[in-house]
Parts: sequence; C-alpha cells; structure tokens
Amino acid sequence: MDIENLLVTGGCGFIGSNFIRHLLAKTGFRGRIINADSLTYAGNPENLSGVKDEFPERYLFRKADICDAPLLQELFAEYRIDAVCHFAAESHVDRSIKRPDSFIQTNIIGTFNLLEAARARGEGFRLFHHISTDEVYGSLGPEGHFTEETPYRPNSPYSASKASSDHLVRAYHETYGLPTTLSNCSNNYGPCQFPEKLIPLMILNALEGKPLPVYGDGRNVRDWLYVTDHCEAIWTIMMEGRRGETYNIGGQAEMENIAIVEMICDLVDELAPAAAGGFRRRLITYVPDRPGHDRRYAIDFSKLHGELGWSPGESFASGLRKTIRWYLANRAWSDRIRSGEYQSWIREQYGEQPD
Repeated sequence: MDIENLLVTGGCGFIGSNFIRHLLAKTGFRGRIINADSLTYAGNPENLSGVKDEFPERYLFRKADICDAPLLQELFAEYRIDAVCHFAAESHVDRSIKRPDSFIQTNIIGTFNLLEAARARGEGFRLFHHISTDEVYGSLGPEGHFTEETPYRPNSPYSASKASSDHLVRAYHETYGLPTTLSNCSNNYGPCQFPEKLIPLMILNALEGKPLPVYGDGRNVRDWLYVTDHCEAIWTIMMEGRRGETYNIGGQAEMENIAIVEMICDLVDELAPAAAGGFRRRLITYVPDRPGHDRRYAIDFSKLHGELGWSPGESFASGLRKTIRWYLANRAWSDRIRSGEYQSWIREQYGEQPD
C-alpha cells in the first residue's frame, strides 16, 4: 500500500515523535508526513528538532486541535490526506482522575472528528490507524494475559475514554466501510517521554536526589514496551494488517513497579554515581495508592507475531539502559520542560517534594 500524505496526530508527543523519526529514517515510506499537534503540555516540538531540515519536502507541522472539526476538514482537503496514524490523546491516568473533562473531549470527540474527516475523503482514503492501550481491558489477576478477544472493562476515566474511541473506530469500519486498523499496546518507555510517567520521573528524581514516590505497596504489574519496538509494530500493522482488525502489542516484560524503581536506582548509581555517595534506593518513598489502581496488565501479542511476524527487539534491561543513557545525555531537554505546569502538577499529585 502506497501512502502519499499521512496525517500523524499528536506527532510532537512521546510516541508520535519517535514514530515520525522512525518512519522517515528507517522504513520504506516515501510519502509526506503532516504532523498535527495542539502542543498541550506534553507536546514538544523539540522532540522533532532537525527533522524539517533533514526532510524538507516530506515533513511539515501544523498546530491543530483535533477537537476543531472545521479545521480538520480543511487540513484533509488542503493536504489530500489519504491515511491517518492517530496518536493524539490525553493519556495520563492520574490527570484523568482529577480532570476528566479534557479526556472526554480529546479522546472521544477528537477521534470522532478525525473519523468524519477521513470518511469525507471517500474512496481516496486508504487507512485510519488508531493507537490505543491495554488499559481498556481492565485489571488481570495473577495469571492470564489480555488478548484481542478480552472484554473491555475500563476502570479509569482515561481508559474509558480510550475504550470509547476504540469502539468508534470499529463502528466506522463496520458501518461505513472505512479502512481501519487498531492496536492496543502495553506501557511504553524510551526517549522523549514526558516526566509525569513512572520511568522518566524516577530517572530524573534519582539523578537529582529527590524522593521516588511509589504508589501503594509497589506490587502493581505492567508489561513494558520500548518505544522503537512499538513504532515498528505500528508500521507493520499499517502495511500488512488486515483491515478492520485489532492487534495487541506487548513487550514480553512484566515487571512490578517497585522492581522497576529499584532497577532504575541501580543503573543510575552505575551510570551517574552521586557526588555525595550513597545509593539511590534510599530515596524510595511509598505514597497512598491511586483510586481504582489496576493490579496487573499483561499482553498476549501472539496474533501480531503469528500473522505479521513481529516481536520486540529490546529486552527490558537493554531498553531501560538505553533510556537512562538518553536522559543523561539530554538533561537540557528535561530541564526545559520540567517547569511551569509540570511543577504545578507534581505538587498537586504528590505534595511538596523537598529539594
């Protein structure tokens, strides 16, 4: 399938920016990317520094909110959009608990607006790929894995809003024949992740000698997926996946939160020893659990592997080491974004943190 004008929503965010770099530099894609991002707190144009210079004819940016339906219609017509890779979303569970309204607007209404704009393109439209999460499936017990047949049981406003958008995408395929694919992934980590999420928050706090807040008993389990592996899986699904199908993407890396934090402490001690000495594990601080905190997620991606031959390339150990090295080499990036709203959010979520 040849795509000429690919709209990537949320392309200045963590996964979206990694996907754009991957697509332009490491695949056979020869079309043009139109990156539409509203540049809310987690959207950072710096994540794509140098891309426009390297690919002047194949990359352009438009500041655009997917909740603005007329603007989307204009973009689809102006750039003759023939495919969409839809990352744009409010995605942090804690934020959804405190302020769910923006999640409903962006994740549900925004997705609806995109689907309508794609449908209006008619037969010239080739594919709508929707990126979703394993959180729509709810919480697992100590055994078992989420498959594509697992019933949806979202437990937070975030996961409920993503479940709603998933259903819309499926409905537009079944009702209107819109060519769609959908992927549900496990927790991502890697370069350029906004530091409200577990791994970058722990890395940066450990480097600065700040407390490392761990929810509850720290025994909640997640499956972890290195972001480049995720990008490769998305493009594989877009190129080779069956239309109207859902594919789970996992990293084969189930870990308890506390084990991850301890690994980060040990790696930071190795790669950036504290000037004053001492081990970072002493910074671990248990905080009250979040409401409705799902106990365990685990992804079965055997459908993706069996049909399309994809498997993750990074182990958690190798991916985490790469991630920590990236944050060590890009402290200026972290310093620039860890201000303003980010600092207000950290104070609201975890309380005042001593320097």
